[in-house]
Amino acid sequence: MPKNGPAQQPTTELDARYSSALNPRPGAANVTATEWAEAQRQLKAAEIFWVSTVRPDGRLHVTPVIAAWHDGVLYFSTGKEEQKAKNLAHGGHCALTTGGNSLTEGLDLVVEGKAEPVADPAVLEEVIAAYEAKYGPHITSSEGTFHGIGDAFRKGDVMVFAVAPATAYGFGRDDGLYTHTRWAF
Repeated sequence: MPKNGPAQQPTTELDARYSSALNPRPGAANVTATEWAEAQRQLKAAEIFWVSTVRPDGRLHVTPVIAAWHDGVLYFSTGKEEQKAKNLAHGGHCALTTGGNSLTEGLDLVVEGKAEPVADPAVLEEVIAAYEAKYGPHITSSEGTFHGIGDAFRKGDVMVFAVAPATAYGFGRDDGLYTHTRWAF
């Protein structure tokens, strides 16, 4: 089971080729890499992620999921017969992406890693608590969209995956100033 934990700090690099550092806009010379702490804050707050997996024949599969960032690992779930579960059974490599749709503001994040199935009951309880804290009534209310997901995790009715970042990317936009940060673990 991947376990990065909050103490692990990645190497951080600003890629000037894709950042405003090469663009003559005012303020571009002062562009810096996004701090990993900010990326983690955004990962913890994001409600929707897009998981990208690869089918056995090499074709891509991309679908939205809810996910929780907990203790340095990104967790998501899927039904055992869903395409993403089938794809992950063939190696587990995937990317989870989140961000916004604005051209002038925001931070888009990509977390690449290997999805590992979670079966440890203690870890599942931590993940359930992280989901409930993050999504609140969507999970805890009987009228919630994902009500019962905790019990589904406990019973093994759905698969829970943990993705510890191997590499992560941040694409920041601040009123026309752009950053491309790479974090390597």
